[in-house]
Amino acid sequence: MAYQENEKGFVEAMKKFTIFMLTLIGLYLALPILATALYAFSKNWNKTILPEGLTFEWMSTLFQDMRFVEAFGRSVLLSGGAVVLSILLVVPAIFIIVLYFPSLEKWFQASVVMIYAFPGIILAVGLIRFYSGTSIPMVLTVLGVYVVSVLPYMYQGTRNSLRNVQGRQLMDAAELLGASKIEAFRKVLLPAVYPGLFVSALLSFSILFGEFVLINLVVGSRFETVQIYLMSKLSTSGHIASAIVFVYILLMGILTLVMAIITKKAKGMKQA
Repeated sequence: MAYQENEKGFVEAMKKFTIFMLTLIGLYLALPILATALYAFSKNWNKTILPEGLTFEWMSTLFQDMRFVEAFGRSVLLSGGAVVLSILLVVPAIFIIVLYFPSLEKWFQASVVMIYAFPGIILAVGLIRFYSGTSIPMVLTVLGVYVVSVLPYMYQGTRNSLRNVQGRQLMDAAELLGASKIEAFRKVLLPAVYPGLFVSALLSFSILFGEFVLINLVVGSRFETVQIYLMSKLSTSGHIASAIVFVYILLMGILTLVMAIITKKAKGMKQA
């Protein structure tokens, strides 16, 4: 009896210690984000612990700057275009391999892993040397690289979704009921896996939206994105730079919230 009480007390103590440590880690990670967001709305913050006043001046200045608006639009266009191309070109190939050619999946997985073997700097040098003398715009080259770079996220999300809903069995059942392969894919399989596919697309978009090395080295200011615009503002105005970071964090937070909601709904549908 005494041993059980001691064990229970030890478990409770470890639980409290874990909560305490997680709280400290959370505060440690959140403080830089909160400080950046606060600096984006501060009038002056030089001599005191807290800002001497709050203002929307920096946010207003940021969104009135057409360079930022255009850079934001380019980032959305480039990242969103890469995700759309990946869904149209890569995802069908993943479906076919996972459902009908599982023996080839190990080679596909090896190709996915090899993507991590090419750092951005080395990849940028190779792209410049290979495509700089051609008529292909470098922006399109970066777009193609983006499509390939999100392959691991699209592959894992699509593969896990297919396995969760037993995609091959769904296709076979639909075909037994008289549907063609295209109809079974469009009306049965795709609605079943779209939550996982949509989460993978949002994750890929958030990663590409924050990419800086490749686009900066290959294209540079000729196609100014949000990250390149942020780099130019770091040496001119800390308030504007903080405002850009705040907008970026807000966008990533919205995407994370959407992914969490979709994942929760998908789990609820699966349990039902």
